[in-house]
Amino acid sequence: MGLVLVVAGCGGTSASSTTADAGFVSGDGTLKVVAESLRKPAPAVQGRTLTGGAFDLAKQRGKVVVLNVWGSWCGPCRSEAPALQRANVALKSRGVEFVGLNTRDTDDPARAFIRNFGITYPNIADPKGQIQLGFSDTLPPAAIPSTLIIDQQGRVAARIIGPVDSQTTLTNLVDQVLASGR
Repeated sequence: MGLVLVVAGCGGTSASSTTADAGFVSGDGTLKVVAESLRKPAPAVQGRTLTGGAFDLAKQRGKVVVLNVWGSWCGPCRSEAPALQRANVALKSRGVEFVGLNTRDTDDPARAFIRNFGITYPNIADPKGQIQLGFSDTLPPAAIPSTLIIDQQGRVAARIIGPVDSQTTLTNLVDQVLASGR
């Protein structure tokens, strides 16, 4: 399987940001699918969710997982949130799990973001970006938002650096990963 590239615009951050965002870069929406033979295991992803629960990526083996890295202070994160939630609802019946990784943020603004956008999937608090750094071989640590697709074997199968431009783009990408796992 080769690489598929899609480019979408990506802006800066909100003027009402409560978290300093110096040193962060906006991705350009580039999408990359990793050939099955070249996929590497995702690092450990476990932590406290913003609703007080716990999440462990290892417990999701056998499922495709969409992991979105975001911050409440990030303008492009706000623009992609509705498409992510629609894709979550559309793909849930197919056994696809979504998880957000809220990075470099505090809990109150992050919870407000989740409430305002009606996000129903779990979101892990990663205030210092330590979980995100575990993906540094796959994902530039300063690129927010970013989305990873983890295959059924727990390997990074695809990524989008920058905002997800539509539910269709994300659903098509997940379909490719689901098909490769059959």
